[in-house]
Amino acid sequence: MADPVASKSGFLCMYMSNHPDTLVAYVKHWGKVTEDVSSAKMKSINTKDMTLTYQTKGGSSEKEVRVQFDPPLLGYEEVKPRLISMKVDAEEALGMARAPQITTFRLPLGIWITTSLIAFLIYTTFSPEPSSPNFSPAYLPAHYLRTNLPAWAVPASWYIVAILHPLEALYAFYMVRRHRMPFTIGLCYVLGTLTWGFPVLNELRHQRQAARIESVLKGQ
Repeated sequence: MADPVASKSGFLCMYMSNHPDTLVAYVKHWGKVTEDVSSAKMKSINTKDMTLTYQTKGGSSEKEVRVQFDPPLLGYEEVKPRLISMKVDAEEALGMARAPQITTFRLPLGIWITTSLIAFLIYTTFSPEPSSPNFSPAYLPAHYLRTNLPAWAVPASWYIVAILHPLEALYAFYMVRRHRMPFTIGLCYVLGTLTWGFPVLNELRHQRQAARIESVLKGQ
């Protein structure tokens, strides 16, 4: 079956010729070219990769670099969002663009999974033993788990929560500073990540990507 992107390669190369700075960013960041690149062109593109040619300052001949798409493009409709995403990644990494501001906080539905897991861990850890006067049949599953799980399983779960969530919150704090969030929004992301971990951090990543793409589209 014909490659749906390769069949439009000529048009895409011509279109990208209007964005020379983006092509230079692709070469330097994604192509990992450390030389002083003065200009770049897109030679070809398909679902797996794009081939770029470039010249360096003082250089007389063109050089070539191939940038792979990871994961590969599934179709032509993925070209624009992928190239935009790669553009913002490259320009931020190279210091060519400032990270856009994030001004929205949203709790993801995934926090209920984390909440349920932590609640179940608390239940398993602190439910009374059968010899306790406060014991009831509702605590039998917790007693069964404590009896049959390896002795390290429950403490290890607490260690994972106690270590992983603060580390994720530190990364969230870095993102808050980098994207110049208002105090309340930033505090919600840091405390939310400290409490629920990955679901909130993943939502922050989605907000970051949306803000970056929006900033690129506004600049076009």
